[in-house]
Amino acid sequence: MDKATRNAIERATQQARKLLDEDFSSQLEGTFDVLRSGVIAPAGGAHLTARQKFQRDKIVATIEHKRAAGATAVEAVTDYVRDSAFTTLNRFVALKMLEARQLVQECISKGDQSSGFKEFCGMAPGVALLPDAAGYRLYVESLFDEFSTEIKVLFDRRDAASVLWPKRQTFEALLALLNAPDLSGVWDEDETIGWVYQFFNSGEERKKMRDESQAPRNSRELAVRNQFFTPRYVVQFLVDNTLGRLWLEMHGVQSRLTDLCEYLVRSADDTVQVRPKKDPRDLRILDPACGSGHFLLYSFDLLLAIYEEAWSTEGPAPASDATGRSLRNDYADLADLRRSAPKLIVEHNLHGVDIDPRCAQIAALALWLRAQRAWRDFGVPASDRPRIQRTHIVVAESMPGDAALVDEFAARLDPPLLRDLFKKMVGESRLAGELGTLLRVEAAIAAELRRAREQFVKQRQTTGFLPGMEPVVKQGSLDLSGIDDDRFFHEAEIRIVEALRAFAESATGRASVRRRLFADDAAQGVALIDLTRTRFDVVLMNPPFGACSVAAKTEFDKSYPRTKNDVYAAFVERGIELLHPRGRLGAITSRTGFFLSSFQKWREEVLLPKAPPRIVADLGIGILDGAMVETAAYCLEAVA
Repeated sequence: MDKATRNAIERATQQARKLLDEDFSSQLEGTFDVLRSGVIAPAGGAHLTARQKFQRDKIVATIEHKRAAGATAVEAVTDYVRDSAFTTLNRFVALKMLEARQLVQECISKGDQSSGFKEFCGMAPGVALLPDAAGYRLYVESLFDEFSTEIKVLFDRRDAASVLWPKRQTFEALLALLNAPDLSGVWDEDETIGWVYQFFNSGEERKKMRDESQAPRNSRELAVRNQFFTPRYVVQFLVDNTLGRLWLEMHGVQSRLTDLCEYLVRSADDTVQVRPKKDPRDLRILDPACGSGHFLLYSFDLLLAIYEEAWSTEGPAPASDATGRSLRNDYADLADLRRSAPKLIVEHNLHGVDIDPRCAQIAALALWLRAQRAWRDFGVPASDRPRIQRTHIVVAESMPGDAALVDEFAARLDPPLLRDLFKKMVGESRLAGELGTLLRVEAAIAAELRRAREQFVKQRQTTGFLPGMEPVVKQGSLDLSGIDDDRFFHEAEIRIVEALRAFAESATGRASVRRRLFADDAAQGVALIDLTRTRFDVVLMNPPFGACSVAAKTEFDKSYPRTKNDVYAAFVERGIELLHPRGRLGAITSRTGFFLSSFQKWREEVLLPKAPPRIVADLGIGILDGAMVETAAYCLEAVA
């Protein structure tokens, strides 16, 4: 995408944010008595309708939830407005991208004259007569509901960021921005949504943050300061020489990937090492600072080829850990595989984490759109495409900060060892929102799992029953006999998430909103812990660089004594820990780590003994858009 096009996206994004910020702030103050200063009236005014009273409860509960997590009154209100503006903009950008891919009938390109709305009115003639464009809003929200079944993180209207809707003048101005002629060519490009994410925060905002504090003061500042788009060729270089190289070593030089991987580095005397084959469904790829998902999107492209090659290869094939059968045994023909492969890749292979909650919206949408493009290219009609049930995009959220809700929820967990495990998770994850995957929580959780298993076994041994005479374990109860820690954690995770869902649904009014927000945060926290207990074949990253956030500095310095001088070095150290033996890590970072004396321990105690570099490309300055940093792109391989 050329500079002029990126500039057009930046202008439109900044104008849209300004429109929505001003509109939503005005609605909060004028309608709901929620002031930008953080002052909130004890109760809504008499002018509120019953629906508006419900909406106000939802808004206030969300702001209180942010306060419980440590935000000031002003920060909580500002953050709510920003979340609402970002979610609203993302949804309409998504509809434009869906239109361009013919995944939805024309719906916003011509506003209320769009063919989709006209057809909607034809089925329900009274809709067009509703005042103040309420009928068109009803139509658009019905589209949100339709797509929320597959991209819930973006389109779920139960989300508190969905309460506010732009006033008519703002709405029409927003559509005019998105339908401008100079943006007409961007909506079919996969990377457009990533540029919208990057440009939502202005350069002036980043400069102001740096002027006010040398180090990021919190996780949001760390995220905003490090939003730098990774160029496509750098993404290809790193993925080709990690995932591509790994597959080449499994399948030999005759692999299709030797032609597909344009940036695969091979010398004249390159001897391809052999590694055991894996079923493609068992390959795990992680981006621990995923942003809008560029590494995951290109990995998706290579994985499509990998799935087809694995299915087509004659001879013995490894069985998948997921099914116990080979790919060819599970899929009768190539058409059957192509119908399933996009879903398999999203649900099995690709994992991403970020401390910025907005990334979950962007990356999940980008992967879903990429899957739809693959099905379109394969000629799979929309009616035959399997539904993608989940993605592995995790928001690194601190576990809920409301101690009363933690105790209330934990009291409902049974048996008691689940209560102890959940409280341990909450305590150990208090800085997850600041550190993300840098938080080494898995060791403490493993110790708690061992303690719980030992407690369970001890209780069984002290019951006094003769061998074989123990009472039969009731169906649905938690039985730890004969299972390992991984299986126990999996069972515990399922039970906790199910209990969180029930907890969120068992209250009304403002309490139900608080419980839902609590449950969402806790579920993300559990997912992050689960991810840190996983080991990956490939880790890819364009990590943050510079100082750690002030809020997490003490824990960060203690956890990463060899790499605490720069966050990017710690990300590489942590990425190596998350690899399988002989797994590969690809990163673009500052080049300083390869020669400055302050990084000597990183080189001598982390890289060389644990994951020596296989390829290093010294790229220099001007690679990351807007970042004044000299970069290097490199690939490491974990020792066996």
